[in-house]
Amino acid sequence: MKKLVQNFCADETGATAIEYGLIATGVAIAIIAAVKGVGTKLSGTYSTVSGSLK
Repeated sequence: MKKLVQNFCADETGATAIEYGLIATGVAIAIIAAVKGVGTKLSGTYSTVSGSLK
């Protein structure tokens, strides 16, 4: 039983998967923030162009 607990504590294979998941989450949040900021500016630009064409 002691050997099983030692092996479980020494096993780090799941830690790598968790780290990659956290990195992917951070990248996704950065992309969403960038797209939201650009989308807001484009919406204003399209509104200005639309108003000028009328």
